[in-house]
Amino acid sequence: MRGYRQLFRTPEFTPLFLASSANVMAQTVGGLALGVLVFRATDSPLLSALSMFGQSLPQVLGATFLLSGADRLPPRAALTGVSVVLAAGTAVLALPALPVWAVFAVLLGQGLAASLGGGVRWGLVNEILSKDGYLLGRSVFNMMAGVVQILGFATGGVLVAVLSPRVSLLLAAALYGVAAVVVRLCLTPRPPRATGRPSVSATWRANVLLWSSPPRRRVYLALWIPNGLVVGCESLFVPYAPEAAGTLFACAALGMLAGDVLVGRLVPPRLRPRLGFPLLLLLAVPYVPFLLRPPLPLAVAAVTLASVGFGASLVQQERLVALTPEGLTGHALGLHSSGMLTMQGVAAVLAGSVAQLTSPALAMTAMAVASAAVTLALTAAGRRERRREQRATTPVPEQ
Repeated sequence: MRGYRQLFRTPEFTPLFLASSANVMAQTVGGLALGVLVFRATDSPLLSALSMFGQSLPQVLGATFLLSGADRLPPRAALTGVSVVLAAGTAVLALPALPVWAVFAVLLGQGLAASLGGGVRWGLVNEILSKDGYLLGRSVFNMMAGVVQILGFATGGVLVAVLSPRVSLLLAAALYGVAAVVVRLCLTPRPPRATGRPSVSATWRANVLLWSSPPRRRVYLALWIPNGLVVGCESLFVPYAPEAAGTLFACAALGMLAGDVLVGRLVPPRLRPRLGFPLLLLLAVPYVPFLLRPPLPLAVAAVTLASVGFGASLVQQERLVALTPEGLTGHALGLHSSGMLTMQGVAAVLAGSVAQLTSPALAMTAMAVASAAVTLALTAAGRRERRREQRATTPVPEQ
């Protein structure tokens, strides 16, 4: 598949793309509104970060108990149901005087639903597109997420300032509802990709199989940990610069968009595998100077540059699809999505805790240093394994 025009001519790709856009817009607007709402009520960087990214934490439970449904449920019905659950939960979050504990209970339910939706969605993308079209298609989804997040954070910032966080949450609920309608009316019913009923045992068997391969395991860790720790930096934008948080989030989305265009469209396929390590380092390094609390223009530039590094995930996803057995594609991509989002939630909690004890600036620097350290460790482990494989396959000269 050579270009974007051919991509959007593929049947069912466009409605799935539009429904996903509505979901991302809803998540962006609703997340910013909820983070501001909780920060105003509690004055806590930890709870603010956790409210914005707390929906990610239950993803580990979904990956443990529900993920076999990614290949064993009809995609259209599953995606419609997930959007309906997210719409209902977001509407509940907009209720006045909702206690903080109830906010996190709702986020728990939403996170469980979203963990299943990720596997279904990316498995369907892989099914709709040809084999050589997955990376281009996924890059377009990532680019869409960048553009929509820019618009969403800008719009959400205006709505929160001019109206209220609760109005923004109601708008987010309506957008989830739009996504459900688009999926239900515009996608054709497809049978599940795998036979059998979804179950905890089937989920565990597939997880064990996927995790048993050292190359796949290393790809998963590279997809989950370095960028999760950098999202921990992003989770502190509200306490770090309350009046400019929307700008920082929008610039992070702009950088992510640039990275996806670079990797998905401009870099030749033969060069992509070489970009994984430098892009992962780029994710972290620009956040290190935040310890010095740079002025806002420099902070904006650093955030934008760092987010270009999110393009590394495209390189790693292409590698993951190549390493995954045919009948487990949806499950494997769902495990990637759930693990990544879980790590983002864990990192938000960790960053918020460090910020609570020290300061948001120090916490952001600590998360960036940890991200860079993990990237270096994974790269070194990969090189050692390649050297062992080369020694094992090199013939011993005859005496």
